[in-house]
Amino acid sequence: MTLTAAAHAQDVKRNIPYVENGHERHVLDIYSPANAKNLPVVFWIHGGGWTQGDKSDAAVKPQWFMDKGFVFVSTNYRLLPTVDMGTLIRDVAKAFGWVNKHIAEHGGDPKRVLVGGHSAGAQLAAIICTDERYLKAEGVAFDVLIGCVPVDGDTYDVPAIIETAETRVRVHHLPPRVNGHREKFGNTAENHINFSAVTHVAKGKGIPPFLILHVASHPDTSAQAFRLGAVLKDAGVPVTVFGAKDTSHVKLNDDLGLPDDPATKALSAFVGNALKK
Repeated sequence: MTLTAAAHAQDVKRNIPYVENGHERHVLDIYSPANAKNLPVVFWIHGGGWTQGDKSDAAVKPQWFMDKGFVFVSTNYRLLPTVDMGTLIRDVAKAFGWVNKHIAEHGGDPKRVLVGGHSAGAQLAAIICTDERYLKAEGVAFDVLIGCVPVDGDTYDVPAIIETAETRVRVHHLPPRVNGHREKFGNTAENHINFSAVTHVAKGKGIPPFLILHVASHPDTSAQAFRLGAVLKDAGVPVTVFGAKDTSHVKLNDDLGLPDDPATKALSAFVGNALKK
């Protein structure tokens, strides 16, 4: 570790509660550059199929973003099946609400927040940046958002992924899925539509620019990335869809922030534009 990285590492505050007397997973970590003041913020949401994962799964992203002049926040949230999907999303929104109120104490600017997440976290990032009800319930408007970066999600359009998966099972005579997306998202058509980011995209809502990263060789995450990208474009929201080659679902996320990584170059360009806001 370089001296600079070591200095940055000293500015990590872990397991900060964002709900008073809340659940053990109502905690987040904050990574701040030394002497941070009024810096833009990254709000990062981990993946894990909504059933596992942890805020520590951030790989090199905290350091990369700090080097870019950001404060980096990584949050936990309660998981399925302990809570339902709506409660889980509201946990993420509560964490965001806490950040909005308190990040200035850690050198961040609450009016300039970039939201990102991987896999399940990509769906969560996309939904809180398109369905304004979650942040509004925490007293936060979309005008604080400078960008959204969902990474290799397959559930921006939940009915589409359910139909895709169930068709695959049927035509290939595979065993039925247990606890698939149908069950995770509430097992009703209304829930599946409501928890889909594509449902909530509309002109004039203040939805921030999107960078949608996906594994180019993965048919489901690619299809979902293009689907969300098309809906955003139709609504006049700036969007870039970037398919990363020669990588995997986990590797795409873990490599973000590494030198010469193509997806990181796309992220760097997106971040540069977001900071002009």
